[in-house]
Amino acid sequence: MTRQPFHEPAMRNDLSGTDHIRTELPGPKARAMIARDAEVISPSYPRDYPFVMSHGRGSEVWDVDGNRFLDFAAGIAVCSTGHAHPQVVQAVKDAADQFLHISSDYWHEQMTGLGERLAKIAPMKGGEAMSFLCQSGTESVEAAIKLARYVTGRPRFIGFLGGFHGRSMGSLAFTSSKYTQQKGFFATMPGVTHVPYPNPYRPLFAGTDQGVAVLDYIRMLFERSVPAAEVAGILVEPIQGEGGYVVPPDGFLAGLRELCDEHGILLIFDEVQSGIGRSGRMFASEHWGVKPDIMTLAKGLGSGLPVGAMVASKSLMSQWKRGAHGNTYGGNPLACAAANATIDLVAGGFADNAAQAGAYFSSKLRELMRDYACIGEVRGRGLMIGMELVESDPARTPARALCDAVITRAFHNGLLLLSCGTSTVRFMPPLNVERAQIDEAVALLRTSLDEALNGTQG
Repeated sequence: MTRQPFHEPAMRNDLSGTDHIRTELPGPKARAMIARDAEVISPSYPRDYPFVMSHGRGSEVWDVDGNRFLDFAAGIAVCSTGHAHPQVVQAVKDAADQFLHISSDYWHEQMTGLGERLAKIAPMKGGEAMSFLCQSGTESVEAAIKLARYVTGRPRFIGFLGGFHGRSMGSLAFTSSKYTQQKGFFATMPGVTHVPYPNPYRPLFAGTDQGVAVLDYIRMLFERSVPAAEVAGILVEPIQGEGGYVVPPDGFLAGLRELCDEHGILLIFDEVQSGIGRSGRMFASEHWGVKPDIMTLAKGLGSGLPVGAMVASKSLMSQWKRGAHGNTYGGNPLACAAANATIDLVAGGFADNAAQAGAYFSSKLRELMRDYACIGEVRGRGLMIGMELVESDPARTPARALCDAVITRAFHNGLLLLSCGTSTVRFMPPLNVERAQIDEAVALLRTSLDEALNGTQG
């Protein structure tokens, strides 16, 4: 694939290993920034290690003390085209030269153009699609559940344990990846019943097919406690994100589609993290050929600018009346310009690169499994990859402390990572990551595993 070259910062060096870490971490400038921040910014942000960013290019970032890092977290899978991709930056600059805001009460080219792009690529049941534009994944989920209730007249929903769908009171009712996200906020929106997400590595039900078992469990709920005729929608991540980067068994999403069709329930796919090329396809659901009624998008859609979208079949979205839902910043011209450029890049080759680079990266991680018994499983699609760490006991107990230590040591070695689930290291680099950068990341990961296993601190 063809890539536009990035301008390398003057401070870059070509030293190998961890030689690109020039100061103690955090360095003096970083410590000063963290101290200032502590006085004025909410302590609720779940910051894992003291990285204070200066600038980034592609899959590389530098902190304020001049230390270079590989960014395999990508702003929580947001920087899909890498940091400061010139085509995205130029699109935003061009839009800013025209106007910064006009509100969704009016029309403009960037907003309509994004709707046209999404309508063209969205794999919706019924074919034609319409979009409601917003600023985040949480807002896209809120819009989805409001539309589902509006068009069905039903009050209930089915969600999945381990799912993450946002933190506002409607989306939070579905979120169940960590109890801390709900602690202290009860009661959230009523009417959500959670069921297990099928995890072949950690099965909860008897039988060899966890997907079939979960579908049977939902049918049992319909018979005993949750009337199917009262269920507006089933909200599910095609690949579960915060819950552990869990890939469902083949046939599960198709089974959900059949179940929804049988009972007149809307199938809602949360593709906030898995969509826009992350899985090696434009949307993760395309790996199984299953089409939703409603889909939520955000994160990688704008390459870092705050933009989300709730995409729905035209037959559903067209039922909304004027004023039924809205927002002030939805369709912001700068965010839409970034999203338009991002979709062009992803469709133009970055999704293909995610598939190829992801297969290579996964193969390298599976090679590590031969040397490290603590790696229980490597799973994922494209550049949405999880590496679950386990204890040495027969139950494969999640190695929580080891996972935290690996993430910390990786930071000190120049590799930015995040965890998910109970003890899974997740890898979500920009979709245009290079093979050489993957090789460097694997080498840094090996060092970090050794240090964590040997008890290296800090």
